[in-house]
Amino acid sequence: MIPHVKKILYATDLSKNSIYAFYYAVDMAKKYNAEICILHVIEPIYTSAYRSHTDKMQNEQHEASVTVIKNRLQQFCKKLEEKKNLACVALVAKIFVQTGAPAQEILKAVDQEECDLIVLGNHGKGFLEQALLGSVSRSVMDQAKKPVFLIPLPSEEISVWDEL
Repeated sequence: MIPHVKKILYATDLSKNSIYAFYYAVDMAKKYNAEICILHVIEPIYTSAYRSHTDKMQNEQHEASVTVIKNRLQQFCKKLEEKKNLACVALVAKIFVQTGAPAQEILKAVDQEECDLIVLGNHGKGFLEQALLGSVSRSVMDQAKKPVFLIPLPSEEISVWDEL
């Protein structure tokens, strides 16, 4: 038997096309009568010489990220409501920004927020980039104890906003 889905974690890197994966999170939340937690992870800047300056920069980046997420969410939901008659603002239970390794923070958030599944966008980077940089989506898929819905994001040439 498939467990009941009450909470969905949508992790975003704030890229233009990452909103495409959010559309899937909204659709699933509607179908399951679930709520959505939105997470953005900021990778830490490590410098010992300018620690207080770095902490201040991270706090400013944290606040800016929350503002960007909320603004993009509102813009996206407005477009969804206009073009698809699909309200989504009410589905969002929490928006939060963490600092750390993205895959680990996503997995931690799933446990802390008691989410039942994860929705991620995948940029589909080439083999060499994945081998050198690693892949957040691959790490999450390999380590997650909850279902992961990996949504292939459109290429840069496609405007997700025009698709709506």
